[in-house]
Amino acid sequence: QVQLVESGGDLVQPGGSLRLSCAASGSIFGINAMGWYRQAPGKERESVAGIITGGIPNYADSVKGRFTISRDSAKNTVYLQMNSLRPEDTAVYYCNALILTMTHYVGSYWGKGTLVTVSS
Repeated sequence: QVQLVESGGDLVQPGGSLRLSCAASGSIFGINAMGWYRQAPGKERESVAGIITGGIPNYADSVKGRFTISRDSAKNTVYLQMNSLRPEDTAVYYCNALILTMTHYVGSYWGKGTLVTVSS
């Protein structure tokens, strides 16, 4: 069993900052990639940022220059630093990870999400 748990969502004013965290736990042998997605009300889930082990982070055009993804491999944790937040960033943010388990199964796992609301 593998679990992803997000934290850090909150209500913030436009122009403010938040830092999201996502910790993976369970029967993990290795993590190939981790990333963040978001889903706004009435919209489809979209990719926000991702990072492959040993690779360069990638970002959606809408968040480039404002969001930064980072990863602590020792803690199986990925972070999303969000600056200069805008009302259109309001969404439920989901963590995703491509994980190799101890039983040598490779699967894509999702957290339950954390709500970010940007409003004055």
